[in-house]
Amino acid sequence: MSDQQTRDAIEHFLKAFSRQDLDAMVELMHGDVVEEYPQSGERIQGKHNVRTVYENYPGLPKLIDSTLVRGELCVLEAILEYESNRVYICEILEVQDGKIKRLREYFCEPFEAPEWRAQWVEKV
Repeated sequence: MSDQQTRDAIEHFLKAFSRQDLDAMVELMHGDVVEEYPQSGERIQGKHNVRTVYENYPGLPKLIDSTLVRGELCVLEAILEYESNRVYICEILEVQDGKIKRLREYFCEPFEAPEWRAQWVEKV
């Protein structure tokens, strides 16, 4: 699978996520998809379970993204907005046969930069 084919699959998935179109999101996943949240130690296995988690999610967040694709691997850096709260994520996605095969997500809330390093850094 080419980088462009992987990018197309990921972009279709992200557009479906932005529309909160669960049918389209799940259609773009392998039947035996695995989604993992290492920080909470959770693993969701299979399309049905992933969809059920998404259906019961208390308000899917708005997604602001950028992606990097290499072969069948994609790294997504994103900001999720839950009402007025922002959460930064890094997600590693594997695509196989044009469908999402594996998702691994890391979450982080914004934090204030420590004063001790202010003289060496630039605030963005």
